[in-house]
Amino acid sequence: MNTKFFIFLITLCFIYQGVILAQKNNEKENIRKGLSDEKLMDLVEKQTFNYFWEGAEPTSGLACERIHMDGDYPQKDKTVVTSGGSGFGIMAILAGMDRGYVTRKQGVERFGKILDFLEKSDLLHGAFPHWWEGTTGKVKPFSKNDDGGDLVETAFMIQGLLCVHQYYINGSPAEKAIAKRIDKLWKEVEWNWYQNGKNVLYWHWSPDNGWAMNFAVHGYNECLIMYILAASSPTYGIPAEVYHEGWAENGKMINSHTAEGYLLQLNHQGDAPTGGPLFWAHYSYLGLDPRGLKDRYANYWEENKNQTLINRAYCIRNPKGYKGYGENCWGLTSGYSIRGYAGHAPTEKRDHGVIVPTAALSSIPYTPEYSLKVMRHLYENLGDRLWGKYGFYDAFSETENWFPQKYLAIDQGTIPVMIENYRSQLLWKLFMSHPDVRKGLKKLGFESPHL
Repeated sequence: MNTKFFIFLITLCFIYQGVILAQKNNEKENIRKGLSDEKLMDLVEKQTFNYFWEGAEPTSGLACERIHMDGDYPQKDKTVVTSGGSGFGIMAILAGMDRGYVTRKQGVERFGKILDFLEKSDLLHGAFPHWWEGTTGKVKPFSKNDDGGDLVETAFMIQGLLCVHQYYINGSPAEKAIAKRIDKLWKEVEWNWYQNGKNVLYWHWSPDNGWAMNFAVHGYNECLIMYILAASSPTYGIPAEVYHEGWAENGKMINSHTAEGYLLQLNHQGDAPTGGPLFWAHYSYLGLDPRGLKDRYANYWEENKNQTLINRAYCIRNPKGYKGYGENCWGLTSGYSIRGYAGHAPTEKRDHGVIVPTAALSSIPYTPEYSLKVMRHLYENLGDRLWGKYGFYDAFSETENWFPQKYLAIDQGTIPVMIENYRSQLLWKLFMSHPDVRKGLKKLGFESPHL
């Protein structure tokens, strides 16, 4: 065989392979574009649920703080589990079980494993730390002085556990036993200890460093659920004054103003003109139903919906001219960034050209039409650059052609929960049915269709 003919044959082989590959890519693209809204939501919910099911840390059953599919992952962090992200994950597991992704028996087994871990792990006046070492249950310091109880992350975990409690309270003997164990953990959290003797709640306390973090939590931000649970506790509850004087600062939290043409009623800490990162409209409202939720300070459905619309409008306006931003690609919230981790928000100072998918996807109850457009664009048009084993990766930048294959539990967790709340209101119904929660909301002067 002469050299020219051999080169010709090799070239034909490469062309043939290219044609076959192109056909496969076209078939894959056509399949992606053939899904109904319902099937697309189900796919995203199920795939993301698997972060907390298949991707869970094996010993504890809880959510790994992060999972990096690209191998860029510190070995020492592989067994670190997160309390807040796990609380979201527990709710995602409930939704998945209710959808039939796993059986009720599998759910009982997983929740039993989680409770085995929680009952033996380090607790700080009943509160959970931000991180544990998943194989031992020992506190993993989050930062220098943050090596003790984290009341905000505790609230996120308890929010999830109370949903499980309500799901199982009238179930089989094994399910009722799960509910009983959860009730014990709930009643052991010493919410009023974290007042530090004042009419406000403090985020952190450490047995070694005391109140060194010195972080009194004032509103408005993602921490509303902490105050509601603290007021709801039948054993270590806070008086209403702690909410009104501490969280609401005797009414100073009110700051009625407009941004991008939409009204905000509250002072969003650090970002008053435009609202903070969009997770502020998610974390407290995974179980706490914002529909018709009001107190003397705000209508929380309107606040969350308008914060979402402001975030979207800013991205469409795109004052910094980033590639990809638009009606089908918006959403600024905390997540990975090109230079580490960042609290992306709709201000020019905090907008780094990075879209975090959880922002728009977890806002689906507030803006279903707009959020579904983003979901479809990310899945159909960005495809494998953004879609992986556990759903959409955490963050990306088309401007920088940056598509890291990384996941964060706290970002993944809100996606299946809020999709489920949009589809069936499952987690909202469960959380709002808990008698202690209902009493706490009434104590604080809330109105809700559930009360």
